[in-house]
Amino acid sequence: MSRLHGTKEFWIGALRTEGPAFAAAVAEAPPETPVLSCPGWTVSDLAHHLARVYAWVRGFAGSGTTAAPPRGYHEEPPAGLTPAQYYRQEYDQLMTLFDGLDPEAPAWNWAPQPKRAGFWVRRMAHETAVHRWDAQLAIAAGEPIEAKLAADGVSEVLDTWLPGGRRRTPGQWHGVVQLSAPDALQDWYLRLRGEGVALLDTATILDHDEHHARVQVTGTASDLLLALWGRISFDTLGVSGDRRLLEGLRVG
Repeated sequence: MSRLHGTKEFWIGALRTEGPAFAAAVAEAPPETPVLSCPGWTVSDLAHHLARVYAWVRGFAGSGTTAAPPRGYHEEPPAGLTPAQYYRQEYDQLMTLFDGLDPEAPAWNWAPQPKRAGFWVRRMAHETAVHRWDAQLAIAAGEPIEAKLAADGVSEVLDTWLPGGRRRTPGQWHGVVQLSAPDALQDWYLRLRGEGVALLDTATILDHDEHHARVQVTGTASDLLLALWGRISFDTLGVSGDRRLLEGLRVG
């Protein structure tokens, strides 16, 4: 596996594409339109959720401290704004913060990795991309996530969410999983070991070493990412081997 090494500019560029696309989908849909990929949510709920996440991140990502922020994001949207307007207001403020943010500056995060502000630029790029897909699906216009961005999103699930203990379903899984995205020229090998996980860097493994993958999944980077986030079924991808291990990869 040769993982993409994203940069602030890469993630900011993704936000500049995905954010307006999300806003456009929200503006097109009646507020009570169901979001099929988020059962129980409407398009209005989705817009309010993402706007509140942005507001929460703005509250600490540029603070220069690794102190944990208050949990949750419960503020009510401003009166008189449509869901699309409220989202756009928070998006614009987030982008202003991120444009001037030093990605190496101290900032809290919940993952077992360095507490740096760049974590949140990456996190918001992928949060926005997946929810953009949700919003477009609600208006029957879902477009795949761009391959390089989606590949970095797969890596984020494997190097951040799973090691951070954020599986959708607790459980015990054992064995190596191989994920392949030919469109992004990417392969990932992940060793599941009970509640723990280890992302294998195959560049450091000698040629004669065997990975012994118990299950292999092949698809576009976008479909792999959406399957990891529970938006689509792994059954829509090419799967061979022990499918039971795939439940240990779901997040969200």
